[in-house]
Amino acid sequence: MITLAVILLIIIALLGVPLFSALGAGGLLASQTSDLSPDLLIIEMNRLAASPNMIALPLFILAGTIMTSGGAAQRLVVFFRAAFCWLPGGIAIAAIGACAFFTMFSGASGVTILALGGLLYPILKNEGYRKNFSLGLLTTSGSLGLLFPPSLAILIFGIVAGVSIEQLFMAGIIPGLLLMLMLAIYSIFTGHQHAIERIEFKLPALISSMRGAFWDLMLPVAIIAGIFGGFVSIMEAAAVTAGYVLFIETVVYRQINLQKQLFSILTEASILFGSLLIILLIALGLTNLLIDAQIPMKVMGFLEQHIDSKLQFLLLLNLFLLVVGAIMDIFSAIVVVVPIVLPIATRYGIDPVHLGVIFLANLEIGYSTPPMGINLFIASERFKQPIVKLFKSTLPFLLLMFIWLMIITYIPELSLWWKDQ
Repeated sequence: MITLAVILLIIIALLGVPLFSALGAGGLLASQTSDLSPDLLIIEMNRLAASPNMIALPLFILAGTIMTSGGAAQRLVVFFRAAFCWLPGGIAIAAIGACAFFTMFSGASGVTILALGGLLYPILKNEGYRKNFSLGLLTTSGSLGLLFPPSLAILIFGIVAGVSIEQLFMAGIIPGLLLMLMLAIYSIFTGHQHAIERIEFKLPALISSMRGAFWDLMLPVAIIAGIFGGFVSIMEAAAVTAGYVLFIETVVYRQINLQKQLFSILTEASILFGSLLIILLIALGLTNLLIDAQIPMKVMGFLEQHIDSKLQFLLLLNLFLLVVGAIMDIFSAIVVVVPIVLPIATRYGIDPVHLGVIFLANLEIGYSTPPMGINLFIASERFKQPIVKLFKSTLPFLLLMFIWLMIITYIPELSLWWKDQ
């Protein structure tokens, strides 16, 4: 009966039943079969709800929603185009920069593809880039900013894993910049190969675009300086960010009319936060039950019999997380998988902060990997292209990302550079 119930839960989850419902039912089933009190679910929910870092989530989500509604995407495209289009492959580099910047605050690659895809796809085509390259670049670039502060994925990983969010922010900077550099070099090579015409650099145009996007560009600088300089906490930075973004969009740029749009913006942000919160609460309650039932310890015992070294474990971990990233959305994967993987990785001597970078890097790749890579579905709808064609278009970019994943996995100093400071 228990096996049948588990199979039934998996089936209804695959059929589209809300994830929190399936997880909640799984938690109750786990408590019954393990002779544990279901009160453990409520205890863990209360602990999470009382976490001070939880305050940052809705505020950063609100900031991203305001930026999406306020025209930040268009201003960023104009700036990055003026700054990089004189280089070979310049407009592609501009697309990489704009997508990474926008994803940092929107918190979701789907929003980036929808907001920037319509702007950048015609520009890339008009500049002479082949269709496959343009589609592959925009589909994979939608998740580029997930390792940069104040990424929601980093915030949720830190909350779930109990790891310093400030340290995770620092750890993601160099790996994130490395991936952007690798994609930029590939774009330059493609620009040379296809003889893409370069646009003359014009300083007045750059200055004008910088003025237009100045307040947007100052936001990540202020956040990084404030948090890393010790001037503000994560919660204070989130509050300042939300207030700052609201001010520049309503007073400076005047793109948002509070009387007409405030309610819809707050509604959109609340729905997104509410959907994340209920999954977090239920999933962590279930995880608490799994830990009390010693499931991670049993998995560790199995691995210790078959895995002899840290390098082997990291390889197995990457393969596992790539599969997870291909079938689950990033937030669900974090809350379900991290608490089980974290104690096992710690036993193999992997720094929890380094694990966070590896985890998010795998899920970043999973966004564009079949069968459930969400970037493929969103890009298919945005660009009106079949998913198979989009996957073929992303293959060169995925190959670069796999190489990048191996580099940051086996060179932990790229993520832990701040420990020597």
